[in-house]
Amino acid sequence: MTRTTHYLVAIALLLVLAVPLQVWRDQGWHPYEPATPVQWLRAGSGARRLALGFDNLLADFYWIRTVVYFGRQRLSTAADKNYYLLHPLLELVTTLDPRFSVAYRFGAVFLSEPAPDGPGRPDLAIKLLQRGVATSPEKWEYLHAIGFVHYWSYRNDAVAATWLEQASEIAGAPVWLKSTAALMRTEAGDRTAARTLWSQLRDSTDDESLRRLAEIRIAQLGALDTIDALNDALWRFEARTGGVAKRWEELIASGILPAVPTDPAGVPYVIDPVNEDVRLSKTSPLWPLPVGLDSSKRQ
Repeated sequence: MTRTTHYLVAIALLLVLAVPLQVWRDQGWHPYEPATPVQWLRAGSGARRLALGFDNLLADFYWIRTVVYFGRQRLSTAADKNYYLLHPLLELVTTLDPRFSVAYRFGAVFLSEPAPDGPGRPDLAIKLLQRGVATSPEKWEYLHAIGFVHYWSYRNDAVAATWLEQASEIAGAPVWLKSTAALMRTEAGDRTAARTLWSQLRDSTDDESLRRLAEIRIAQLGALDTIDALNDALWRFEARTGGVAKRWEELIASGILPAVPTDPAGVPYVIDPVNEDVRLSKTSPLWPLPVGLDSSKRQ
């Protein structure tokens, strides 16, 4: 047999052995996963040296990792889940690409999301956005986003209005910034201002995920308005009949409601028999509702 023939026979044997070896490996081998996630590369300066000029490409890679990490933690059912790598990852991304606009704005939304759906760190969200302001002072969007965090997370409409007024002074900023700031100052805590902010964010972003989040928040605010109206209907029914309604059919039969009310996602609202008020169904994609906007706190 020639040397070439020996090689061909050896390759054939290896291929035959590869199949059972792969089966055995799949049955008994599991990839190593550390008890807690690890970010092996933390220093942005070191990352830039390792990037060898491909800073933006590496920033894109770490941005994808950031989104996956946040999504995985958010969907986790572990009692001890945390988001401690989120801010370091965002700092790394924005160090590699200081003009990565989506990372600043969407990252701030990630950081300010309340627990358990997020880390509940609006302070880090503001810190991240201030890095963006220092890098790109011409970007009114970052100042607008800081005001947004102050309004949505801290419920501080006065501070939020101040940031929006600063944003309105930047060349090219939209005219609605001033009117929104005025609305915040005159209607503190009103859902109208919150709806206006989310609508502006939806209409000014190029990121589809951020746009979808804004649409969800707008729908939630609409649900809060509807719940207030439905609670009024429950109280009218009680005043008229002297009894507490347990089912929507009772209000329909009395003529107070024309049909079973549904939220913007199409899921029927529920009557809480204990508290005797209307709630969003936990099966709704809009659950849980944001708290802190007047009577909806119980949600």
